[in-house]
Amino acid sequence: MTEAELPVVSLALLVGVLGSAVGSFLNVVAHRVPRGESVVSPPSACPDCGTAIRPRHNVPVVGWLVLRGRCFDCRSPISARYPLVEAGVAVLFVLAALRFADQPRLLPAYLAFAGIAGALALIDLDVRRLPDSIVLPAYPVLCALLALDGDPHALLRAAIGGVVLFAFYLVVAVVAVGAMGFGDVKLAGVVGAMTAYLSWGTLLSGAFLGFLLGAVAGLLLIAAGRAGRRSAVPFGPFMLLGAWTAVLGAGHLGDYYLALLAR
Repeated sequence: MTEAELPVVSLALLVGVLGSAVGSFLNVVAHRVPRGESVVSPPSACPDCGTAIRPRHNVPVVGWLVLRGRCFDCRSPISARYPLVEAGVAVLFVLAALRFADQPRLLPAYLAFAGIAGALALIDLDVRRLPDSIVLPAYPVLCALLALDGDPHALLRAAIGGVVLFAFYLVVAVVAVGAMGFGDVKLAGVVGAMTAYLSWGTLLSGAFLGFLLGAVAGLLLIAAGRAGRRSAVPFGPFMLLGAWTAVLGAGHLGDYYLALLAR
């Protein structure tokens, strides 16, 4: 490892630890927000025996492994979803850190976007809803963090991209009633802004991949007999997965396509 690579690796490790902690918090958010409960209190407890989880057992991923997936007190099983979410968010944070290693002022905005994306994806999968209490505050928070980069042209592009994708989803929701919910429409503005800030190609790639991934998942569910043609499938996770695939590199495909059109 060269001296030039050391700071990047150190940042990735630090951000990975932060991501696992954020993932642990997102497990709480995904469980409590749909129920209208506080995400701060009471402390996390076993859902079966009600005993508060001890701090030493609340270490992301490690705590679940040490307990072998069972409550320390009543030995009830603890879902593997908890460590998977913690590890998944940690990986996403590390990828974001590597992606923006040469643009450090953008890293806070995209780490925040990663956390918001994780919370919304989990909640949409659980209850097929994208809470306004998370989506709407994301607009000013992410806008303020993007502004730290100090690029007014990119910020204007983000604003236009957010409006364009919001409008597109709104038209789809109105014309094809039942195709998507208005929560998806509100989220589209966030996705449009965060992808367009990087480039128009990233916006194009993120939007296209969201629909593509959603369509493929729907077809697979129908083929497996787990859904019908009229079954409601949460679309938010695919929007966010498409956006992050574009942010982490696939956006270059959109840039290349737009360059071809401009010739």
